[in-house]
Amino acid sequence: MKLYSMNPVVDREPRVLILGSMPGAKSLDAQMYYANPRNHFWPILGSYFDQEIRNFTDSEKLHFAKAHHLALWDVLAECEREGSLDSAIRHETYNPIHRLINDYPSIIKIGCNGTKAYNSLINYQKTNGALSVAIEKLPSTSPVPGKNVLSYKEKENVWHAFLQEAFSAK
Repeated sequence: MKLYSMNPVVDREPRVLILGSMPGAKSLDAQMYYANPRNHFWPILGSYFDQEIRNFTDSEKLHFAKAHHLALWDVLAECEREGSLDSAIRHETYNPIHRLINDYPSIIKIGCNGTKAYNSLINYQKTNGALSVAIEKLPSTSPVPGKNVLSYKEKENVWHAFLQEAFSAK
């Protein structure tokens, strides 16, 4: 099945760009980033900023991200995939990440949500040139279990360290 990514979530002066690979089926159906209620993304952000956001509406979550200078998008513009697993992604094309970075020079760091997002961004750079900001591979916030999946607390620690570094940089 052919899938298309959503528009980026970005405000005037984002500092951090979080890139996923391609949203899962629940997120695409809802047209909302990290819409699966089991996904750890929103709880991890809420815990970092010391705010309970689990029961926020979708628009409140997007406002929360923007208010904290976070931009959200996907490395992939389109792909073919059955189901929601990154391992099922085929025939991918890329979003214009360079254009977003150029349009928002306040972005100083990119966090890739999981291995597939990171590897796709590395491949994107092979074709489109290196990006001018630091890139970090973060553990996936997906709730899907696997042999190398960290616990929630381990994911939270890595994400918090990434955000702390990004927001303390000048």
